[in-house]
Amino acid sequence: MKSITIDSKLENKGHYVPGVISNGMLYISGQLPVHHETGAPLADNITQQTLDALHNVELVLNAAGLKKENVIMCHVYIPNVEYWDEVNAAYAKFFGTHKPARVVVPSRELHGGALVEIEAMAEIPKLK
Repeated sequence: MKSITIDSKLENKGHYVPGVISNGMLYISGQLPVHHETGAPLADNITQQTLDALHNVELVLNAAGLKKENVIMCHVYIPNVEYWDEVNAAYAKFFGTHKPARVVVPSRELHGGALVEIEAMAEIPKLK
């Protein structure tokens, strides 16, 4: 196993790393819509928070030398199913024509008042 970390102005208080590579897969821990580069507060709407969380997924992918096209599965957690359409639109904007498998799970409150948290799994291509 290999741990993947990212540069961040925010302190990670949890007992985890942003990503782990194991057996040809990258497992990305749940990413909140925080701003690692600036430390700015959360956006005030679900669309921007979804894009911010996906940006953080992409930071972990890039740290592992991968791209969003390598993502094969995402788990998206939202506090209310009423956000589904907005989350879906932002998700589609981020991924474009690439369509990983996905589940959207209405949960309860998320950490720090976030409106979305996204975890992902990505395949590491075999070298030819």
